[in-house]
Amino acid sequence: MIGPTPLLDCFRRGEMPREARLLAAQGALTPRAYEQLAILVFLLDDRDGEIRLAAEQTLARIPVEPLQAFLARPDVPLDLREFFGDRGIFPPEIPPIAPLESDDPLIDTEPPESPADLEAKDTAAAAGIEEPQNEERESAVLRVAKMGFSERLKAAMKGSREIRAILIRDPNRLISTSVLSSPKVTESEVESFARMGSVSEDILRIISLNRAWMRNYGIAAALTRNPKTPLAMSMKLMSRLNERDLNMLSTDRNVPDPLRIAARRKVVAGVSRR
Repeated sequence: MIGPTPLLDCFRRGEMPREARLLAAQGALTPRAYEQLAILVFLLDDRDGEIRLAAEQTLARIPVEPLQAFLARPDVPLDLREFFGDRGIFPPEIPPIAPLESDDPLIDTEPPESPADLEAKDTAAAAGIEEPQNEERESAVLRVAKMGFSERLKAAMKGSREIRAILIRDPNRLISTSVLSSPKVTESEVESFARMGSVSEDILRIISLNRAWMRNYGIAAALTRNPKTPLAMSMKLMSRLNERDLNMLSTDRNVPDPLRIAARRKVVAGVSRR
């Protein structure tokens, strides 16, 4: 299901610097499939000619069959279907029995390892040279600290779970919200993000707007208990809590007083009805 598109929204609001727009136009940013296509289409009207040309070339390189399979999804917006229809690309005449549900990007221009790099690895393996152990590797925090904006933006899409857990708290809103556009992000990660007191309110709002994520009880409960969640949202979500979580909320000194008091009233009302 196509949910909120935080990265696309940043492009539409004109918040993305040129380096990020060029990366996206070249296909080097790999958010969820819909966002990737919508961003490429949006960049065809960019004020920068180099970016417009790169977006056009990247769109032309997208393999036709995966694109057609994506367009067959029932949740693809009509305007996107019409755009590709004008270019002679339509969903299959016979719809697939199981439409493509993957959110993986349709193109990734990140260059593979060079033959020299692969040869060096083979040589090391043949010589019995082992990869450094975990404790010898540079920590993820240090690696992220050394990254520039574009590197962090790409890492938000392609990085490991550990990297995403760091970047979701990045002080740059464009980076932190982009983590939620990664096709790699899982519901268990989203639940952990929803629990974090160190994430921005923007992150919590984006999570709350994703209907697929909000069907997950753990995510809804985590948002309710997060002190940073806007009060109106927490009050609304409170009605979904089970008895155990409602009891915990009613005594939680970290949440706003109105939420804790409302939870206590619900607990008392539930006891009186027994």
